[in-house]
Amino acid sequence: MNSVRTPLTLLLISLATIASVWRWLAIPIDLTSAPIDPNARLQCVSYAPFRGNQTSLAPATKVSREQIAEDLAELAKITDCIRTYANDLGLDQIPELAAKVGLKVMQGIWLDRNRQKNMTAISTGIRLAREYPKTITALVVGNEVLLRGEMTASELAATIRSIKAQVAVPLTYADAWDSWLRNRELYNAVDFVTIHVLPFWDDVPVRAKFAAAHADAIRRKLMAAFPGKEILIGEIGWPSEGRMRESALPSRTNQARVISDILALARRENFRVSLFEAYDESWKQQIEGTVGGYWGLFDSKQRALKYPPGVPISNFPLWKLQMASGMVLTILVFGAAWLALQRKPWQPRLASWLAVGISATAAGILFGLAAQKMFYESYGAGNWLLRGAFLLAATASPVLGANALLSGRPLLTFSELLGSKDYRTLSALGTVHGAVWIAITLIGTETALGLVFDPRDKDFPFAALSMAVVPFAALALSDRPRNGGRPLAESIFAGVLLVAAIYTGLNEGPANWQSLWTCTAYVLLAATLWRARAERACPC
Repeated sequence: MNSVRTPLTLLLISLATIASVWRWLAIPIDLTSAPIDPNARLQCVSYAPFRGNQTSLAPATKVSREQIAEDLAELAKITDCIRTYANDLGLDQIPELAAKVGLKVMQGIWLDRNRQKNMTAISTGIRLAREYPKTITALVVGNEVLLRGEMTASELAATIRSIKAQVAVPLTYADAWDSWLRNRELYNAVDFVTIHVLPFWDDVPVRAKFAAAHADAIRRKLMAAFPGKEILIGEIGWPSEGRMRESALPSRTNQARVISDILALARRENFRVSLFEAYDESWKQQIEGTVGGYWGLFDSKQRALKYPPGVPISNFPLWKLQMASGMVLTILVFGAAWLALQRKPWQPRLASWLAVGISATAAGILFGLAAQKMFYESYGAGNWLLRGAFLLAATASPVLGANALLSGRPLLTFSELLGSKDYRTLSALGTVHGAVWIAITLIGTETALGLVFDPRDKDFPFAALSMAVVPFAALALSDRPRNGGRPLAESIFAGVLLVAAIYTGLNEGPANWQSLWTCTAYVLLAATLWRARAERACPC
């Protein structure tokens, strides 16, 4: 009876814990007003029409009239104005189509270091301003071209003055707020100043709850620097997915909070603001990481509003499915342990069942989170394949680990798994378990090195990594000490992971809990590898 009571009690505790954690994670935020008030239209919102594999970086891209018209019909329900950034690739159709649905346009003219291309963009912008004087309310001549160092301020000022002589609409230039402060000679060239305030990307990132106050302080600073000119906040927003930067956390609730706060502030202080941006743009993940693809008020695939009026805003709208799938995985973990015990009856120690319970609970909580992260953070076939393989290995880890714990199968070294002819009699489960261990070590190390050498756009794989590592750490701790030498391969991997964890933790700072969690998992993986000993054991 005791042999049944212990695992059953632990299973019930595990399931209750998973349910409690997911109910807590799914608690919706309470905003004083909806992010997008159905009774108050937005002043303006940035718009780019690219979908799926379409990208502004490909000259062959050609956006259709139907695609743009479909988007603008939806945007006309929530705003009176859109801001565009370019007029090539089919975007020159936007003013005509915007006019049909009653939208005004702040027409962008994209400038870069290609002077011939600039001349074409300028010519098109002038033509559109003349053809649609009732629709185009301003020309935005250049977007962050000074920030990118692709033009000088004097060149840009001369370009703006040249265009101003040919059109009747107001002209402005758009750039990060601190770039404006470094290029004050543009003051006399523009009719109003357009600044970008993106607290997430600031050199010192700002937490979501302080974003609106931060934007207002910057606006006031620019008002003092450029007296007599309107200061338009031409970009402000927050990403709904992606990695933390110090204390700045991308999430659905934080995005909704920032939008709600900045719109309330703009109404209260009576200034103009253009939200960034209308639709998620998945192609930006290739150049900015996950966060680049998730600034939109609408999602990129369904083209549906993320925060419909009256619907509670949670970071996990599918939490019931995520909770249920985690519970199923937990039952599978305990089932694998129970089946192992039936095949090889013995009286396991309480510590073995506790290890199974810890692994099962961690997996049950984290599986839904890891699956959600994979869905939002994957882009491109290779990236999907790598992340999918990691999630598959992480899901198999607690199931195979439970089987190993209750069957007495030790955690073998890489050399024992790959190099020794004596281990060709290893069971099928043992072989799969060893392959999963190698895959987790390799992929885990790859992610750790990515956070060292190219950290800006790399996501923290804390959920899948923890799912994967905890069962192997539990198995390693439950093994009897082995007296053989420490293998070279495991030692190298352990050293790399430890150094990467220390560097990443220091580089990201103590406010970044995603980083701290990930680094803790790297250290646990390193400790598990360091514990390995190359001593012969029965290939069970």
